[in-house]
Amino acid sequence: MKLKKIAIIGTVGLPAKYGGFETLAEYLTKQLATDFELSVFCSSKSYKNKQKTHNGAQLKYIPLQANGVQSIPYDIISIFKAMFYADVLLILGVSGCIILPFVHLFSRKKIVVNIDGLEWKRAKWGKYAKWFLKFSEKLAVKYAHTVVSDNKVIKEYVLKHYHIKSHLIAYGADHCKHEKLSKEVLLKFPFLAKNYAFKVCRIEPENNLEMILEAFSVFTELNIVLIGNWGNSTFGRRMKEKFTPFKNIHLLDPIYNQNILNQIRSNCYVYIHGHSAGGTNPSLVEAMYLQLPILAYGVQYNKETTQYKAVYFQDKQELIQVLSTLNTTELTVMAKNLKEVALNRYTWSIVAKQYALLLR
Repeated sequence: MKLKKIAIIGTVGLPAKYGGFETLAEYLTKQLATDFELSVFCSSKSYKNKQKTHNGAQLKYIPLQANGVQSIPYDIISIFKAMFYADVLLILGVSGCIILPFVHLFSRKKIVVNIDGLEWKRAKWGKYAKWFLKFSEKLAVKYAHTVVSDNKVIKEYVLKHYHIKSHLIAYGADHCKHEKLSKEVLLKFPFLAKNYAFKVCRIEPENNLEMILEAFSVFTELNIVLIGNWGNSTFGRRMKEKFTPFKNIHLLDPIYNQNILNQIRSNCYVYIHGHSAGGTNPSLVEAMYLQLPILAYGVQYNKETTQYKAVYFQDKQELIQVLSTLNTTELTVMAKNLKEVALNRYTWSIVAKQYALLLR
């Protein structure tokens, strides 16, 4: 029997080394390689070693960056190329979806779009970028045959604003492993020997970093370790300069060694999640799978993802209050409850089966 040809569009590429969509592509190709003939579009700017295949999927390279302004032509060219051979186009994100009305004129290929979070709401975008992303989202929802939402709040938004029922599919987290702190890591980061809060994220205003760090600059009884790309923006450099002087605040640059990252993340006393934009955030479901107690910013996305089993805060004062009343026994119970949610919802076998049904 001839396998359906699926083109995965909108990621930096494989092997995954960037973010949530790349990890999604990694595990879809691992789980579905025998069910479909898969191809993944990759940015040649991000891969010096250009593999032809990965996890049984064909890799196709586009000579543009997959992020920022170049993501628009990157996705458009990928969509255009995929039209000539694929039966189904699985598009992750809306950047290139402005071309979908034209695709409909010339092709009957099935289009599945995961619209991601509400990208146009992010503070980092200017007025024109926000307008463009909102317009792309509108076209994505209108011209896709199937829309995927990664969070119940996004699903409700799509229904309310576009009167379209989308399919709710989140992310897996069972690729994360709990690691013990090694002597080498403790030697390099001696502050990990004491209890510490932990957060890893892109250094962007909507992740509420300033509010979180302000809280820890007041509540100095607990260390916080925060890993992110501090040098990539004026905001990040300002945050690092402002909060580095505090002895309980440890701001680390990105750690690309997954084992070391997992060691630091696995052994935190509490995980802090400050994201306020987007849908189901991969780092949050990973923290749940690692059975970490979680303090999360109290937006509906985060409450839905954690099924109301985390502890939530809205501002600096509320976070200080939460930190000052932490109870080890309660944190242990919370962590077990969150792990149970992750096992039932956020595993790659469940996610892959849900995508397979749509792609068929």
